[in-house]
Amino acid sequence: MNKTNNTRMYLRKNCVVFRKTHEKFGGLSNMAPGFPLEVNGVRIMNSEVLYQVCRFPHLPDVQSLLINQRSPMTAKMKSKRYREKTRTDWKSVRLKVMRWCLRIKLSQNWDIFSQLLRSTGDSPIVEESRKDSFWGAKPIDDEILEGVNALGRLLMELREEIMTRKREEFREIKPPSIPRFLLLGKEIGSGRILEGDYECSKTLFYRKIRK
Repeated sequence: MNKTNNTRMYLRKNCVVFRKTHEKFGGLSNMAPGFPLEVNGVRIMNSEVLYQVCRFPHLPDVQSLLINQRSPMTAKMKSKRYREKTRTDWKSVRLKVMRWCLRIKLSQNWDIFSQLLRSTGDSPIVEESRKDSFWGAKPIDDEILEGVNALGRLLMELREEIMTRKREEFREIKPPSIPRFLLLGKEIGSGRILEGDYECSKTLFYRKIRK
């Protein structure tokens, strides 16, 4: 179901709808645990934390604060006190940033995330949200959701790519063409996966956050 001005309407029964991370398709959420990342040699809990960190390329201390939180929700909440210091072009680059974050998530968690995307078939993917009609879609009633659903549409775009491209093409994820794309004071480079090495780093990561 479509509506003008980038807002769309979705019939729930025809869609893969996700909201809570523990649900069947909860792994599609940026908040989902079990999808650790590594960028520029820095371990980051998941794609939500990475996205929030990208708001503040000019504030490495804030980036470090968010990276070191014990949950993605806490990192998101902590970021709110610095929102007025978000990079000035954020609204014009945030879709590029999110697209990159999702590709990093896929590249570094290929088996579980690609399988999850494939399991959605060709159904529309929709993030249900009570508050955010840009990244998600709000329920109008028990059957219909309405919103831009930007995250769901980026996930569908990624799903299409894994159907038509080889895994090797996701081994190196180039950063988006964005000025001042920095992590802890350094330009963000391509995200690369070395076979076997990342599984080791994931084990170390989990040991760290479980302490």
